[in-house]
Amino acid sequence: MKSQSFAKLKTIISNFKDKKILVIGDLILDEFIWGKVSRISPEAPVPVVWVKDESFMPGGASNVANNINSLGGKAYLVGVVGNDERAGILKGELEHRGVNIDGIFADSQRPTILKTRVIAHQQQVVRIDKEKVDPLKDSTIRKISNFVEDVINEIDGLIVEDYGKGLITPKLLDRIVPLARRKKKIIAVDPKEEHFAYYKGVTLLTPNNAEASRAVGFEIKDKGSLKKAGLELLKRLKLRVLLITLGEDGMMVFEEGKPPRKIETLAQEVFDVSGAGDTVVSTYMLSLLSGANPIQAAHIANCAAGVVVGKIGIAVITEDEIIKRVKEEIEKAKLS
Repeated sequence: MKSQSFAKLKTIISNFKDKKILVIGDLILDEFIWGKVSRISPEAPVPVVWVKDESFMPGGASNVANNINSLGGKAYLVGVVGNDERAGILKGELEHRGVNIDGIFADSQRPTILKTRVIAHQQQVVRIDKEKVDPLKDSTIRKISNFVEDVINEIDGLIVEDYGKGLITPKLLDRIVPLARRKKKIIAVDPKEEHFAYYKGVTLLTPNNAEASRAVGFEIKDKGSLKKAGLELLKRLKLRVLLITLGEDGMMVFEEGKPPRKIETLAQEVFDVSGAGDTVVSTYMLSLLSGANPIQAAHIANCAAGVVVGKIGIAVITEDEIIKRVKEEIEKAKLS
């Protein structure tokens, strides 16, 4: 980050305020069971967890919306839940965080997705998933499409969060992507590797290394294969920007008509990577909408990810936390 101006990045982050982003994707309720392990079960070689506390957090696309609001933006969340107790808990958690939930629709045939994580001594012991991923009914797709049409002029950008749970399909994207493009909205996609063909013509794609590898059909194992894969995806999907996240190796930014740029990883203690991708796409989108170029946006998103992986569970970050981290990294770079 040596070449970056702290004053410029701080101004970009300060401009997150009141940016309006529509987030459409699979909605998940994350349940956390907190406890401690003191012995192994006599019934099987598994730990016995003594439960001390339980909590719920918005997950999936809900976590992206939560991140946007936590950073000062305004999220319009669109998705599907069941007619069940979990839906009430999820919507209550979102309303408490100020997320607009007018675009959440109920489907009695699709229970609200629940992921339960059991955590003991700051480590995840097991995760239990409850979900049904059948395709949406045509009537539900129409409701979602109509809502997007109603709010498209109010928003600054659109994020598609594809967790492969049945919401994001060609039938739905064929309705909303052309509309967003006509309205000249930035369209970002946090992808599912099996669905890359769905995303042709969006503005920004944010796969991780493994997702990008599977999409191009060969292993990304060095700088050469990374560059080859990135340029292939950029061209094939007609993207403006491709951001491949590389875990401990940082990020690589591919832009149309420009050489790729590597964003080095930040040194940090990692407690939990859950939700880090959600933080990256939400922060990157807010940065682009706030005057950042793709490289500046990547530096800011990289700092945001560095903060969130140091927290336990599905966590969000604040404007102050990002600004502090950006300042620290720029000062380190000047000394190196």
